[in-house]
Amino acid sequence: MKQGQLYIVSAPSGAGKTSLLNALRGRLQYVTVSLSHTTRAPRPGEKDGWHYRFVSVDEFRSEVAKGNFLEYAEVFGNYYGTSKLTVQEFLDAGKDVILEIDWQGAQQVRQQTDDVISIFILPPSLDELEDRLRNRKQDDDATIKRRMDEARSEMSHYGEYDYVIFNDEFEDALEKLWVVFRAGRSRTRLQIQHHKELLDSLTSVNSGHQA
Repeated sequence: MKQGQLYIVSAPSGAGKTSLLNALRGRLQYVTVSLSHTTRAPRPGEKDGWHYRFVSVDEFRSEVAKGNFLEYAEVFGNYYGTSKLTVQEFLDAGKDVILEIDWQGAQQVRQQTDDVISIFILPPSLDELEDRLRNRKQDDDATIKRRMDEARSEMSHYGEYDYVIFNDEFEDALEKLWVVFRAGRSRTRLQIQHHKELLDSLTSVNSGHQA
């Protein structure tokens, strides 16, 4: 069975991460985004098992106690976490799995596995980031200021990631993201799993080929 590759993609709110990942999944059918568990209430239009797995606080804490999360965090009074079982099922099915998590979650994942590729998506400028947040027309001035403060803190951790992509021109950023994922499929570990017989035949001293 072919094994997939695990990815972390982080970005401050407003950097365009969701749009980029949706477009990437349209290009690469073997890429999926892991479904997170959360204790917050569903927003209008959200469905359990599609957008999130909505659970109670007690259920979430029980999963934490059992060690069933790759990472988890409390955000604005709600808990979010990534199920080890869900991720492993996708990987075992040959899917490349994206974890959309922040730098703190990324640190937790790295503590449990070093077989992960991490990508940080940045806006072209702080002014552009603020414009994108305002154009959403979802937040008041106080909320936007808080999001901008959080964004500066989040972006200070870009150096912990394997790749940094600036989302200035969408198609250019998408192409760079696509290149990272395509190259990820050529990692030695995966090539050994996917093409072991061919690699063995190419390197065997008894292959019968004469120079």
